[in-house]
Amino acid sequence: MRGRLHAYTFARKVCAHSRDRTGRGPIVAAIFLAVVATLYQPFPIAGAARGQIWRHQPSTRRPRHFHAEPELNLVTAGRGCFGFGVQAVGVEAGDLLCWTPGQDHELLSASDDFDLFVIGLTPELSERVLGADPAATHRGPVRLRLSAEQLADLAPRCLFPALHGDIVVKEHAVGDLWRLAHSFRAVRAMGHTLTRRSLCLVNEHPDISRAEIARRSHGSPGEISRHFHKDMGLPLSAYRARVRLLRFIQLVDAGDTFLQAALTAGFGSYSQCHRVFQGALGCAPRVFFTSDLRRTIEDTFAPLAEIER
Repeated sequence: MRGRLHAYTFARKVCAHSRDRTGRGPIVAAIFLAVVATLYQPFPIAGAARGQIWRHQPSTRRPRHFHAEPELNLVTAGRGCFGFGVQAVGVEAGDLLCWTPGQDHELLSASDDFDLFVIGLTPELSERVLGADPAATHRGPVRLRLSAEQLADLAPRCLFPALHGDIVVKEHAVGDLWRLAHSFRAVRAMGHTLTRRSLCLVNEHPDISRAEIARRSHGSPGEISRHFHKDMGLPLSAYRARVRLLRFIQLVDAGDTFLQAALTAGFGSYSQCHRVFQGALGCAPRVFFTSDLRRTIEDTFAPLAEIER
């Protein structure tokens, strides 16, 4: 794991400083970063709550990471740049970003006046809040440009939960905000139809094959892979492996044995799960679950000021 964190530091420095004749040095470094240094970091939700809103603090910026919780990012001031997969997207005040469970993401740069609210819910609460449209969070990374009226409606709602200590009141407020934000997203289809269908199918059936996704989506396997990679910034196989890993971790936390959890999560065998786990998280499952490494990973921060030095 230490090697992965060192690789992260190295790649971020290259991303900040390298240039080649085509000007694509930072892009190449970002691709390397996404491959070797994406961390599993659950969305931080305080106490027994099932939803949380955090206001961006540069000192607690997280490195590139992924988690099981769907997440929204609301930019209320300044400009910045986010990375996901091998892609990057510029943002400014009024932009709303949505990260589907398992999608890696990272704030790459930000202006001095940058202000951001980060909203996350447990998958169960999200599904309950969205009701008839629980698949709304499985539609890929989305940047939606809000109108001035929509931004004025959402931004004050981000401050309200922090003013109340009652968990029920907080969850109700976060849920209302979540529902409203997704209603804004619902009026515009983001990404290719095949990508949206693939995301829903993989999250519902982690063991599903690409051929079966193609059959159910009425497309060819090649089309599925091409559109998914373009929209999500990573291969379908890599995303599917992350979804399985998230399920595996959830099942082990709930008390399943490693073998039971691996098979239920969609892996063909525990040896396959072990291999994917080691490659994705940089350690064996037993080390992850029985040592302090998990907490170390979850508590890793990467302030931009330190990385860009």
